[in-house]
Amino acid sequence: MLDPVQTVACGGLFLIAGYAIRARVPLLSRFSIPAPVIGGLLVALALLACRQWKVTPVHFDTAFQQPLMIAFFTAIGFNASTSLLKVSGRQIVLFLGLATGLAVVQNLVGIGLATAFGLPPLFGVITGSVTLAGGPATGLAFAPLFTQAGVQGAPSVALANAMAGIICGSVIGAPLATMLIERLKLRTPQSLDVAGSAPAMPPPAPAAAAANAASAEEQTYAGLRSFVLILLAMGIGAWISGGLGALGLTLPSYIGAMLVGALIRNVDDHLGWFGLSLRSIDIIGNASLSLFLVVALMNLHLWDLTGLAMPLLVNLGVQSIVVVAFCCWPLWWLMGRDYDAAVMASGFVGFMLGTTANAMAVMSSLTERFGPAPRAFLVAPIVGAFLIDFTNAIVITFFINGWK
Repeated sequence: MLDPVQTVACGGLFLIAGYAIRARVPLLSRFSIPAPVIGGLLVALALLACRQWKVTPVHFDTAFQQPLMIAFFTAIGFNASTSLLKVSGRQIVLFLGLATGLAVVQNLVGIGLATAFGLPPLFGVITGSVTLAGGPATGLAFAPLFTQAGVQGAPSVALANAMAGIICGSVIGAPLATMLIERLKLRTPQSLDVAGSAPAMPPPAPAAAAANAASAEEQTYAGLRSFVLILLAMGIGAWISGGLGALGLTLPSYIGAMLVGALIRNVDDHLGWFGLSLRSIDIIGNASLSLFLVVALMNLHLWDLTGLAMPLLVNLGVQSIVVVAFCCWPLWWLMGRDYDAAVMASGFVGFMLGTTANAMAVMSSLTERFGPAPRAFLVAPIVGAFLIDFTNAIVITFFINGWK
C-alpha cells in the first residue's frame, strides 16, 4: 500500500515516462494524446493484466487526487478575464454560445442512446458533454458524482469515452476544414490586419525587453504569491461549494474555487490589488492537471468496461456526426463563412470531441498549409481553454440534478 505522497511520486515517474513514450511514438504525438494519460494507462493496463492472474501487486492511496483536481480548475478560473471579451468579443460570445448549445445536444443524444441500450440516462450524460466537451479531466472530476448516482464504472467509462473522443477530434477536424477551404475556394488572409479580421497580434518583444526581465527573486516571489492565491481561492471556494451543496445542488467540488479564482482575476484586472502572475498560475495549474490525471488513471478499474464496448462505439459515432453537422451549419454560417470560420470549425471539432490541445494541433496543421488565421486563433483557444469549462459545468449540473 502506497501512502498519498508515495502515490503522487509514483505518478510523477509515470508522467515522465508518458512524455518519453509520446516523444518516441509518432502516432501518439500526431493525435496529441496527453502524456499523463499514456503514463497512467500503463499502470492501469498492468493492473488489469495482474487481475487476470488474480494478483494485486499494489494499492494506491489517492487522497491527494481531489486537491490536485481542484487546484487545476482554480487555475482555469484565474484565466476567466472579462477583459478578454473586449477583443472580438461578439465572436467569442457567439462561439461560446454555440459550444454550450452543442454540449446540451451531446447530453440529449447520449441520454437517447443510453435509453435505447437499456442503460441509465446518466450514462448518456457521462458519454456526452462530460467527456466530449469536457475531456478526460472533467470526466474524471465528475465521475464520483455519477458513481453516487448509480452509474457503475463511471471513471472507466469517462476515460474510455474521452480517449476515443480525442482520437476522433484529431482525425475529423483537419479533413473537415480542408474540404470547406478547397471546395468553397476560400481566400486565405494575406496579412494579419486584413479587413474583417481581428486586430494584429503584437510582435514579439525585442531582445532588449529580455534584459529587463524580473530577477530570479522576483520570479520566485511571483510564483509563491500565485501559489498562495490558488490555495486561498481553494479554501474560500470550499465554503461556497459546501453552501451550494447544503441547498441541494449537486455540483463538482471545484466549482466554488473556480468562481473565486475568476473573481480574484477580474478584481486584479481592474484594481491591480494582487499583481497576478498568469505564467506562474498556468504552470501550477498544468502541473496539477498532469499529476491529477496520472494518479486518477493509475487507480482506474478498466475491467469495469466489460459489456459496454458497443454502447460506447455507437454513441461516439453518432456524436461525431452531430458535431460535424453542427460545424457545417450553424457554426460555419454564423462565424462568417470565410477562411477563419473554416479553421474555427476544425478547432471546434477538436475541443468538442477531445481537448483544446487537439484543437490547437489541428488548427496549426491547417495554417501551416494554407496560411494564418488570426481570428480563429484568438476565438477558439479562449473558448476551448476555459470559458466552455464554466458553461459546461452548469450544463452537466443541470442534467445530473434533472436525471438523478
